[in-house]
Amino acid sequence: MTSHYLRSATFVTSVFVFYIAAAMLVPALVDLYQSNADWQVFALSAALVGGIAIGAGAATQGAMPPVSKRFAFLLVNALWAATGIAGAVPFLESSIDMSIADAVFESVSGLTTTGSTVISGLDNLPPGLLLWRSLLQWIGGIGVIALGLFVLPFLKIGGISYLRIESSDIGDRPFARLSTFLLALVAIYVLLTLACALAYLLVGMSAFDAVNHAMTTLSTGGFSTHDSSLGFYADRPAVLWVGTVFMFIGALPFSILIFLAVRGRMDPAGDPQIRVFLGYCVAFTLAVAIYWRLTADVPFIQALTHSAFNFTSIITTTGYASSDYSTWGPFVVMCALAATFLGGCSGSTSGGIKAYRFYILFRMLGSGLEKLMRQDSVKSMNYGSRRLEPDMEAAVALFVAVFLLLLVVFSVLLSLTGLDLVTAFSGALTAMTNVGPGLGAVIGPAGNFATLSDTAKWILIVAMLLGRLEILAVLVLLSPAFWRW
Repeated sequence: MTSHYLRSATFVTSVFVFYIAAAMLVPALVDLYQSNADWQVFALSAALVGGIAIGAGAATQGAMPPVSKRFAFLLVNALWAATGIAGAVPFLESSIDMSIADAVFESVSGLTTTGSTVISGLDNLPPGLLLWRSLLQWIGGIGVIALGLFVLPFLKIGGISYLRIESSDIGDRPFARLSTFLLALVAIYVLLTLACALAYLLVGMSAFDAVNHAMTTLSTGGFSTHDSSLGFYADRPAVLWVGTVFMFIGALPFSILIFLAVRGRMDPAGDPQIRVFLGYCVAFTLAVAIYWRLTADVPFIQALTHSAFNFTSIITTTGYASSDYSTWGPFVVMCALAATFLGGCSGSTSGGIKAYRFYILFRMLGSGLEKLMRQDSVKSMNYGSRRLEPDMEAAVALFVAVFLLLLVVFSVLLSLTGLDLVTAFSGALTAMTNVGPGLGAVIGPAGNFATLSDTAKWILIVAMLLGRLEILAVLVLLSPAFWRW
């Protein structure tokens, strides 16, 4: 690899880090308005991080290399790692005592929209820090959408790209004006966030809570301003239903709304993954609601409200909780474990294995069984109205195989730090799927990750980044062939 590519990657990364530094001024202003001394922390952090970014950018500016997969892999990894470190600076310097591992964990959990936290006493935290956590998830959410829509399909490691649907052909021809598409993406993301905040405000949230929860709901991130998460509003069913609706929207392909806004078309609305996603959301919600109603004699509407909220939260990898659902019975715990694998749609803010991969896997299974029965069977597989390319089938199979392998590896590594089986396995799973809470008394919906060792936290940081970058985009850097430029 030539220094030219490293220099260019450093330059682009420094630009994005500068944006993160500029974002630190928002919580600084909030703390200043609230007469909280932490405004100085954010102001100094912005100056420090911004200064480093400007220096690095000035030292590495120059002509950009031609677009290539290798450069894209390098840049994606550099961007997420650098912004995760930059976002940790205010935590490290704030009035709460956080180690480097804690600060980086909280920052990476925010940017990857995982939602795991090491902070207790959220109800009494300075407003600037609460807002910073929410901002990290909101910024990370739009970054995840861009990753799913633009980067992953280009790298051929997953993702269903609707940039291809411009006419009747399915070639790699994007929109005539990509800037229009990007502008629509940002506008829709902002408008949906404002709509979510307004809805929360109308059902009884304070203005500050409404803004914070809107950012972390639409980004399917799950950071809350309360230790009890949205259980703080458990006596207000309308709040839980607003959260359920906007978590579901956040896990849909944003390309649908973009096509509607830019082209006035709903072509992608027939995407098979939406039916799969909707199907397992409804199935888990009803199954758990009926089970809880029958075993705990809870009114059905209450059971339905909490089941819909908590399982939409898990499936969309948001990580909110309205109560400790691990106490609802063993069936619910097993459902929660299964739901953690799922995820939303490609091109959304959610994580997990994602619905389109399950759709393709089941189509591959059906095709394989048919070939076993009829050796001469030759049948092409379709994804909706489009022919499914062989490299997409291979990418899905490879992703799932590597995902399961790494899940075992991370579980074993966490067990070596002294964690029990449930905590180690669910911790590895929730980090790789970017869900947030795990299972058990330590990291379950009623706990957090503060008591874990620094070693365990660093392992989970790596797992969160791997999960957010769809695993293969990170592992490719370990290949010797990647560095033979």
